[in-house]
Amino acid sequence: MTLLVVIPARAGSTRLPRKPLRLIAGRTLLHRTIAMARAAIGGRADVALVVATDDREIADHARVAGCDAVMTDSAIATGSGRALAAALAQPAPPRFVVNLQGDSPFQPEGALAAVIAALEAGAQVATPVIALDWPALDALRDHKTRSPFSGTTCARAPDGHALWFSKAIIPAIRNEERLRADQPRSPIWRHVGLYGYALDALRRFEACPPTALENLEGLEQLRLLELGIPVMTVPVDPPLFDSSGIDTQADIARVEALIARHGDPVPAL
Repeated sequence: MTLLVVIPARAGSTRLPRKPLRLIAGRTLLHRTIAMARAAIGGRADVALVVATDDREIADHARVAGCDAVMTDSAIATGSGRALAAALAQPAPPRFVVNLQGDSPFQPEGALAAVIAALEAGAQVATPVIALDWPALDALRDHKTRSPFSGTTCARAPDGHALWFSKAIIPAIRNEERLRADQPRSPIWRHVGLYGYALDALRRFEACPPTALENLEGLEQLRLLELGIPVMTVPVDPPLFDSSGIDTQADIARVEALIARHGDPVPAL
């Protein structure tokens, strides 16, 4: 095994208790995430998929879908920490670890494959971003009037490395009316919460306590930048469905309405 894809799936969620086992249009959130990951991995023999959880019922539910599960300490607070614990529990440590968030089963098509390709090309850390057209930027601005800490944007260097991530919309745009007239796409990139790490980079990240700016923004990837660990961003196409996570019963209702309207984008197990 060269690469381990980990789906962190803890039982404790304040807003949506036992979230991985919640049904969305007849299938659980966890089974949907497993199916999406399997489709992205394809038949690669050097890539393994595992669920990392602190709950035996969730572990058993993963195994019903034919997916390995690793029990991890309930004191682990983050998905990245659970991903590292799962990697270190393997008979031989993988070169790369992907933290595939267990509450985001509607990732952009190709996001996981793009992150894996960036790692294999030499990135220490890789994560996807979506270029926003002007209507998408307008929608994000409107969303932030109601939920200012939902949705993350990224400022990128010309070579694709992340300069910064923020819950604010960055960069600010001067002469926006002229830009809107000149180009169909805004200069704003929206971040998708999927991370791939070289194992050494993940170890270094987890060995360091949260940093001041990370705590202010509530974004753990800022710790990487503050540690001087480069983060490669990989552009992906926007998904059919909103790529934000499932955090509330209202999110489930919203996604079920989209499935009823457009069909189900997640393949069968």
